[in-house]
Amino acid sequence: MSDPAAPILDDLRSESEELDRLVVELDDTGWSLATPAAGWTVAHQIAHLTWTDTACVLAVTDETAFADLAAKALATPATFVDEGTDAGAVLPPGQLLTRWREGRERLQAALRSLPAGARFPWYGPPMSAPSMATARLMETWAHGQDVADALGVRREPTARLRHVAWIGVRARDYAYLVHGEQPPAAPFRVELTGPGGELWAYGPEGAGQRVTGPALDFCLLATQRAHRADLAVRAEGADADRWLDIAQAFAGPAGPGRPAKSGRPAKGA
Repeated sequence: MSDPAAPILDDLRSESEELDRLVVELDDTGWSLATPAAGWTVAHQIAHLTWTDTACVLAVTDETAFADLAAKALATPATFVDEGTDAGAVLPPGQLLTRWREGRERLQAALRSLPAGARFPWYGPPMSAPSMATARLMETWAHGQDVADALGVRREPTARLRHVAWIGVRARDYAYLVHGEQPPAAPFRVELTGPGGELWAYGPEGAGQRVTGPALDFCLLATQRAHRADLAVRAEGADADRWLDIAQAFAGPAGPGRPAKSGRPAKGA
């Protein structure tokens, strides 16, 4: 039986390697560049990925150690992640880069070693290897976008975006709940155009609420890397329209998102 996590882990490795190529030649000034995430430099972005990979390895390999880590997170929920990120960001760039590379390979090995159907603890519900790999790819792509923006680089979208889009669609109800709103009962139809012109479709064809647009733009929206006003994602129906205002593919509280750059006012402004 084939391992359902293997293709996702292969894509995660490719996504990480693409980001690695963006930062490997940077000098100290490059690592210190501010990114669109307030208060975070390029080094903070890589340090955050490194810290999270380490937490993931603990979740898969050492439940006791991960339980201790989770308890610390519950004790200081507002600062816990930033503290870990700050500690990594002050390391010399070469040392930080080595730690990130070693950590992401440990995670690859840990997830590939799991038997099919295995689940392990996380900060929310238990995770499987495919779901963890998908979440790591989404986060790697999103933080990679912050790095690319800081460097003024345009990354070519790839078919790996299908993982980001999938988690963004799956997180629809969570986006409503984290805003204190009741999710709509009916499913939405989401039709996205992939980088090669292919159609990525989710939900029933006859759904009354619809979202359409480029997959890249939807992924930027769901990871809150761009403002809705700057993207070509469109909604049909009031519920779908509301979702595009609050969509998020990541766990945790809703962030403020990025300001609009297009000059068009945000809806309701």
